[in-house]
Amino acid sequence: MSCVLETIRLQLRSCQIEDVQIVHMLWINDCIRYFLFDNRVISLDEAQSFVEDSLANFEQHGYGIWLVFERGNDSLVGFAGFLPSQQGTPSLIYGIHPDRWGCGYATEAASAVLNYALENLALSKVRADVDEPNVASVRVLEKLRMRRIGDAIVNGHPLIYFERSRSEESINS
Repeated sequence: MSCVLETIRLQLRSCQIEDVQIVHMLWINDCIRYFLFDNRVISLDEAQSFVEDSLANFEQHGYGIWLVFERGNDSLVGFAGFLPSQQGTPSLIYGIHPDRWGCGYATEAASAVLNYALENLALSKVRADVDEPNVASVRVLEKLRMRRIGDAIVNGHPLIYFERSRSEESINS
């Protein structure tokens, strides 16, 4: 299944198996992996497993991982999407290559997938968790009008939990 989303500046397309090499290079970037994989360098096989899981999630749930490109440019600038959870509420994830930090791409890409999930898929709510020291990602979630719902220490890392529900959409419209 291929799913394309577009914003004013970005094109997002569902991650495919042939993207494993380029997404792996992004995911092992020092700045990306620091918060995404707790600073662990993942293997190419692990990256392929994540991509395969994403493809299965698109088939089963209608969401997964989108790759983010500047419109009119085929260079990968990041990713955004959702991971399923045991509670049934998808978890928003995103990351932008450090060369593109400060351009607003994280907010733009995350907003596109969040709106898709709440409007097109009519999901009742979406959650996100972020490492407390990741101030930039906290700001992105706040710009997306996600509400802080708690915090915890997980594997020695302080996490902040956020949520946005579809019912809040109708209130804010």
